[in-house]
Formats: sequence, structure tokens, C-alpha cells
Amino acid sequence: MDARVALLLSWTVFVLLTAELNWIDAAKVYTNTWAVQINGGPGEADRIAREHGFINHGHVSSTSLTLPSITVLWTEQQVVKKRKKRDVYEDLTDPDFPKQWYLSNPTHQDLNTKAAWAQGYTGRGVVVTILDDGIEKDHPDLISNYDPEASYDVNDGDTDPQPRYTQRNENRHGTRCAGEVAAAANNGVCGVGVAYNAKIGGVRMLDGEVTDVVEAQSLSLNPQHIHIYSASWGPEDDGKSLDGPAKLAKEAFLQGITKGRSGLGSIFVWASGNGGREQDSCNCDGYTNSIYTLSISSTTQSGNVPWYSEPCSSTLATTFSSGNPGEKQIVTTDLRQKCTDSHTGTSASAPLAAGIIALALEANLNLTWRDMQHLVVRTSQPGRLSASDWKTNGVGRRVSHSYGYGLLDAGALVALAQNWTSVGPQRQCVNTIDIGNKLVFSKSVDACWGRPEHVSSLEHVQARLTLSYNQRGKLAIHLISPLGTRSTLLFPRPNDFSSEGFNDWAFMTTHSWDEDPQGEWTLEIENVAPNGRVLSQFTLILWGTGPSIVNPSSPDFPRPSNNSCKTFDAQQICIGEIDRPSAVTHEPLRLNRFICIGAGIQSLLPNRL
Repeated sequence: MDARVALLLSWTVFVLLTAELNWIDAAKVYTNTWAVQINGGPGEADRIAREHGFINHGHVSSTSLTLPSITVLWTEQQVVKKRKKRDVYEDLTDPDFPKQWYLSNPTHQDLNTKAAWAQGYTGRGVVVTILDDGIEKDHPDLISNYDPEASYDVNDGDTDPQPRYTQRNENRHGTRCAGEVAAAANNGVCGVGVAYNAKIGGVRMLDGEVTDVVEAQSLSLNPQHIHIYSASWGPEDDGKSLDGPAKLAKEAFLQGITKGRSGLGSIFVWASGNGGREQDSCNCDGYTNSIYTLSISSTTQSGNVPWYSEPCSSTLATTFSSGNPGEKQIVTTDLRQKCTDSHTGTSASAPLAAGIIALALEANLNLTWRDMQHLVVRTSQPGRLSASDWKTNGVGRRVSHSYGYGLLDAGALVALAQNWTSVGPQRQCVNTIDIGNKLVFSKSVDACWGRPEHVSSLEHVQARLTLSYNQRGKLAIHLISPLGTRSTLLFPRPNDFSSEGFNDWAFMTTHSWDEDPQGEWTLEIENVAPNGRVLSQFTLILWGTGPSIVNPSSPDFPRPSNNSCKTFDAQQICIGEIDRPSAVTHEPLRLNRFICIGAGIQSLLPNRL
């Protein structure tokens, strides 16, 4: 090895210098940066940078060898190198793929699935099952991804989930939902699923009597094999029903999130409901209103609230679906080995979300069920969705009762999922509050400070209410957090004439996600009718995470405060407190510095950016 080579292997400092782009020849593109080898360490690099109008952005590598007093030893203008990700993604050739406007759209009014596919994520290794009326397992666009271990016929008690065929094809629902998730790619049939390399199964459970046992068996099928359960059903969307999971189904949910996927938790994706025309509220549906389900609403092709949409505070996010006549609908597989371009409602939105979540799981199979909800909150896009009730919550995020935190973004979700650090253990702080017959009641809570159940950062909030009323549909109920986020727990329902009231019903909101719950909470009961309300019980349940230091005797243990962080970066780190909430944007930040990645090679950029 000669002296020159030895010198190159023992540099102390490299820097980058910039200038105008130069096209030297057709084969190379030279950038406006140089790598510069400097003797003298970081201090000398800083001096040279300042002298020539550059910024030192940190060293890249180093050794401890002492070099002669020559300062600048070597320079090289940086050349653009062609580098290609080693995935096999290419434009899809399926005949109906051009019709799938919600997957790929020149206006970028889509779910950004191409960005996830381009990163190499197509659902491979992830198993999704559709809880519905069966799945046509031999459909030519599903057969290659069909998974018998993720399938069962609960209605007839056998392993074959094939739908029952009728003249009216009313058992087509599950097959349509399955194609949205995992219709195969580049096979010349129909379109593609969002996670077109995922495994797909089906549970036939809606084509017969649906009981608590039927639901529980469906929700607990093979939980160590199945990652995601997608459900596009629930109680009647009639604007007057108040119904949810019974004892066995509740236990199935609990067992799923605690023991499913080897303790990481089964992921239950749920359609928020189609009762908009009846002015229904999805918080009166105990499935979408559950903290254990990831509730998904719909938006139309034009980004408006669909006529069937139900607003509620438990919805987490949104995908596309059908709208008014003339607006496009969802393209997917159909019964009798056919294709359709007319799948509709929130039934079509939940499977799209399940497919996107499958992409995120492929990116990081260690995500817990709560991690996935955190990722959805942080990456959903409110910007292109029109609604009258968008508000900015206490940590600067936009949220709506119609859309939750906005439109799912597959590219952003998988990017954030890859290096995600799992959130801390879930904590539950229960506050039983006596409010008598007051219509407006405020109570300061300490969020169980100083106790093991102390919650310092919120996820879900439940208001469990027991009240009697002569006409339940005349009530509206609102909950206001200490940081001023107002959630409507119940909108008036004109069709609900019930005098049964609510018996320990857990209304849930996701709108205060990441807020500090310590401080004054306000419950408002809007009494549209003049008489008849008796409130007997109000329990405020705060779900979330605690501080990183859990020893209350430690001097570093956080004391109660309303001064919560307002804005977080991608790794949940507070990046600044602001005086008033403002929308968090998802535009990339332009930094005027490089990050130091070693001890010897420096990088410089000019001040003239």
C-alpha cells in the first residue's frame, strides 16, 4: 500500500462544498456539493466553512492518525449515482386497475398506495380475514392468495367459507370486501387489492342467525395466524338502535388484543356505519365505539362527506368509497367469478383500510394493536377532505367527527412503521364523578397522578353514562378536555323515541389523542326536550400511556401540568410548545444542516440555500 492510499484511509475530516450544477458529460451528473478532506479536525473544518461561506454539517468518518500541517488534502465533486431499490414493483397490468381511481390518481387524490408498493410493501407475509357472508375462495383473482387457515363457516360449522348462491346474489358482500384487500396482481383478472400479496381468508357468519356465540367464534378464529380481522357490519343503521357486543364477543375482543399475534394484539378494522340518511350516530354502535376496533369512515371521490356517513367521535380515519350518482365507486371481485365497479358504503372503506394496515404490518410485524392506531393518527391526511366540523385539538392535529384524523396515507404509514418504537404499556385511569342533575358539569382530575395507573398521554377517552330520559333521541352529549378539545359523544337522533335512556353506555372519543388529561374536564348534556332527564352515573375513563419514569418518588417524575406538548415529530418526541393549537402539516422539513454520522468526514453546505 503506497503513502497516498494510506493517507486516504487515515483522513481526519471530510466536508461537502456546493456550487452550481454542472453537466460535465452525458454519463455523469455532478451535484453542487464536494467532499473535502481536511487535516485539523472539526474546529478547522468549521473555520474553513465560515471563511468560504459554507455550513459544516458534521463528519462522516475518522481516525486518530496525526497528519502533516496541510489543511485541504483532497476534494471531489459529488456525482449523482443511479441506485434502484431491489423490489419488483412495476406498473400493474390488471385490466381494471386503471379504474381503481382511489389507488392511483394523477391528481394524487388517492390513498397513496403506489408509494407503499414502491417501497417494496405489498402485504407479503400478512394474513387478513373478512368476517362476513363468506368468500368465493376459487375466484380467479383470489385463489392464489386464499388462506384456508384464515377461513371458517361459522353458520354451518365447517371449514368451507364458500358463499351460498342465490338468484339475487345477496351473499356477495364478503367476496367483494376480500378483493379490495388481496386481489392478485398482474394476472389479467379484475383489478388489484391494496395488499395484493397478502393472504386472504373469509369467515361465513352473516348468512344465518347471528348470536353472541357466532360473533365470538368469528372474532377469535385462529388468532395466532390471522393478523387482521376486517368487519363491515354492525347493528341496524336505523337511527334508533343502541347495541353492541355481548358478553362472549366482548371477551373475544379482549382476548384478541391481549393474546392475539403472540401478545401483540389482533387488529380489528371496522366500518363506521351507513346510517347517515337516518341521522344515526356510530357512537351508538358498540363495535365501532370500542377502543379495540380501528373504526373507518368514508369519503367520496370528490372528498366530500357521503350521504350515508355517520358522524361520531370514535372514528379514527377514512378511506374512499361511493358518493352521489355520477361519482365513481369501488372496483373489486364479485360473486360468480366476476368483477364489479360498484361496491359502496363504509362496507367498502374498511377493507381498503385493512389492506393498508397489512402493508404497514409487512413493514414492521412487531407493531402492537395500539401502535397501529398511533400510526394511523400520525399519518392520516386531513387536507383534501371537506367537512364543516374540522377542528384543531390540543396537540395541534386536525380532527373531524366525519373523518377522524383524515384520509389514510399508505406511503406515509409504511414509512413511519418501519422504525417505529412501540408505545408503553396501556394504562387505565378511572374517575367516578357525581354530577347530579346538572346539564353542564366540570371536574378537575389528576389523571391518577402518583399511582401506577397514571396517564400522561391520552389515547382513548370513555364517558360511561347511566341516565334515563323520556325520549333518548332528543339528547346531545359533549365532552371537553382540559386542552379545550370538544368531542360530541352523541348527536341528536330524530328517529330514537326510546325512553330507556343509557345504562352504563361507554361513549368513546379519539379526538384528544396524545393530550395531557390532567386538568378540568367538562360534560355537557344538551337537552333538546324540556323535561325528563335523570343522570345517575358518570364515569370518565382515561386510556393511554404513562411517563417514561414511573417512580413517583423520583425528582424527575413529571408533576401534574396543563402545559402539554403541542407538536410531535415522527418518533413521538415533543418538538416545541406553541401558544395556540395549529394544524400539523405533513410537508417535509427543510433543514439548513447535515447530521454528523461519524468522527472525521465533514459535510458543508453554503449559507446561500
